[in-house]
Amino acid sequence: MYGIYLTLASALLLAYVLWRVSSLPWLRRIPRRAFLSGGLLLGLVLFSGRFLGHDASGSWAALLEFMSMTMVGVLFLVFTCLFPVDLLLGFGRFFPRRAAKIRGWAMLAGCLLALLALFQGLRPPRVVRYEVHLPGLPQTLDGTRLAAISDLHLGALIGPGWLQARVSQVQAMKPAMILVLGDIFEGHGTSTAAFVPALRRLKAPLGVWAVDGNHESHGRRSAIAVPGGENPLRTLRDETVQPASGLFLAGRRYLSRHDRQQAVPEWNPEENHASGALILMAHVPGAAESAAGAGVGLMLSGHTHGGQIWPLSIATKIWNPLLAGRYNIEGITVLVSRGAGTWGPRMRLWQPGEIMLVTLRSPKPPQ
Repeated sequence: MYGIYLTLASALLLAYVLWRVSSLPWLRRIPRRAFLSGGLLLGLVLFSGRFLGHDASGSWAALLEFMSMTMVGVLFLVFTCLFPVDLLLGFGRFFPRRAAKIRGWAMLAGCLLALLALFQGLRPPRVVRYEVHLPGLPQTLDGTRLAAISDLHLGALIGPGWLQARVSQVQAMKPAMILVLGDIFEGHGTSTAAFVPALRRLKAPLGVWAVDGNHESHGRRSAIAVPGGENPLRTLRDETVQPASGLFLAGRRYLSRHDRQQAVPEWNPEENHASGALILMAHVPGAAESAAGAGVGLMLSGHTHGGQIWPLSIATKIWNPLLAGRYNIEGITVLVSRGAGTWGPRMRLWQPGEIMLVTLRSPKPPQ
């Protein structure tokens, strides 16, 4: 369903931008037939990436989808700059002599923003450091470091080479525990088996743990299942484990729309939690409210991408008040990652990708 909406929106964006481009005086010398042919070619690239490259694998599919998704990002940012200007100009009724030039500058601004977004989307994610005083954490575990990575979206556009670099980036931190916060795979395109060698390289003394995200249900029951039944990551689905004495880790499974339509029993991580500190992994940060009162001291989430591309971050903030960064929800420390990968275009604007490095501290002694 998302694909249909995205395709329709992309077609409308392309039609609008081409319509306004045709009004620029310095492009009126181009023969109408050539202009229409160019528009049809752009439309062909746009839809080929969606209908031919999206569910296929291989270099040609990756190239088609990259071109198509990049075009969607460019069209969106050009529209973001152009449409408000068009409204202010009354679509050419106000300042008719200068309207075309102003529209041209708006289109140029959108293209420059698209270049910046592509640069920010393709660069490696940065490491964001947090220090959390965790209730119940024994003094023996004070200083324990966790590496948390989310929203890899591995597939046709983000391949095994990129994952190898991220694994090296995580291992270089030498964390005691590695947490993978969902949306590991995009859910289409390249076989998951191509990524297994890199995922097996993730090693930590207290284990490598994962939870499912919404993309794990896109066509697969479990996106990290591999041939032979060997699973490179231990996925927690409404489970609680004890990686170390006095430290408990719970993983909340992602509830798909189908799951939510059924009578899903409530899950309380405190039921399997003895005395000690409790950390909760939940792909969607909205689960923070249900975690309150369940003994959770720290919750780690992803899903939002921080909005990924401005001004989508403004709309995303409405749907996900916990957009990115650190929050305190009824005494629970909530850390929401912007994610390491990208969804759709390999573009980010003002929302760089990140990997979280969390240092756990024992509670502060009473004053």
